[in-house]
Amino acid sequence: MSLPTVNHYRELLLNDTPMIDVRAPVEFITGALPSSANLPLMSDDERHQVGIRYKNNGQQSAIELGNSLVVGDVKEQRVQAWKAFMTANPSAVLYCARGGLRSELSCEWLGDIGIDCPKVEGGYKALRGFLYQYLIDYSANNSFTILSGMTGTGKTEIIHQLANAVDLEGAANHKGSSFGRPLDGQPVQTNFENRIALDILKIEAALPETKIVLEDESRNIGARHLPHYFSDRMAQSSFVVIEMDFEERLERLWQEYVVERYLKTMAFYGSSGEQEFADYLTQSLLRVQKRLGGQRTKELLASMENAIAVQHQDNFASHRHWLTGLTREYYDPMYSYQLEKKKDLVAFRGNREEVIDWLGSVG
Repeated sequence: MSLPTVNHYRELLLNDTPMIDVRAPVEFITGALPSSANLPLMSDDERHQVGIRYKNNGQQSAIELGNSLVVGDVKEQRVQAWKAFMTANPSAVLYCARGGLRSELSCEWLGDIGIDCPKVEGGYKALRGFLYQYLIDYSANNSFTILSGMTGTGKTEIIHQLANAVDLEGAANHKGSSFGRPLDGQPVQTNFENRIALDILKIEAALPETKIVLEDESRNIGARHLPHYFSDRMAQSSFVVIEMDFEERLERLWQEYVVERYLKTMAFYGSSGEQEFADYLTQSLLRVQKRLGGQRTKELLASMENAIAVQHQDNFASHRHWLTGLTREYYDPMYSYQLEKKKDLVAFRGNREEVIDWLGSVG
């Protein structure tokens, strides 16, 4: 039986082609593509059994075991899941780890019920390899425009307004600071890198010759890290700096770190939200204790605990006190130090409106 195969990886990824990922769940969670759905041929346990048989008795014996495990109602349920996906997404393709036996068998079973689904040549490994190499090549041949500025200047908001910008914090699902931990969790490292590569690929296709804008980030964004070749290119790129009064920045930080975070925490946790919010604040502050020093951390922690105690009486206003100290004594000195090291790379400075206009004129 001749099975259709596809290997135009760039087009598959650019078009967000729906994909059936027939790898086992344990493989899928280590790295996948945004447009894929995990509809496995074998469960984790079945895959484990087949793997042991392959190691001890060879391929043919492993195939026989797989056929005995995925049979009858089990086989029918899995084929029907693929059929439903193909019905909803007629342009879908299918892949396994390397484009071998699992995707071949899955496509055969679909063919048996009259559905032609192309399999991806080389499987997930080939798609991941394409994105991995693309990001290396892009970083080697292009520079970026880095959007910088003190904490609280609203850099991410500007990133979201630009058609030629990539949201690194969004890709990492982390705001890039001690107080930026997400409620749900971060993607695995491979998916973080895949997302960045895909975003750049799409911008380059839509806006060729346009320099991509990135927010000024350290190499680590929470528990995820930018590939060294990518962060090295960022460090060599030109910078544009947002300048803003302290009070305006403080108000933005208070709104983001306190008010919005409280509302999101309550929506996420429900009845336990009050305690979760208090824990989030105190744990975030303790993460920067080494830089603040023990005594100053103790003082700010007392201010924070007082603010938590009265936050429903003063509409969260008391939180501004500890946030003022944290911003002046931790965030601002740290950012000033980093900006000083990059001063020769600064191409423009201005307020938010001026920076947005400048980015639009050089895009």
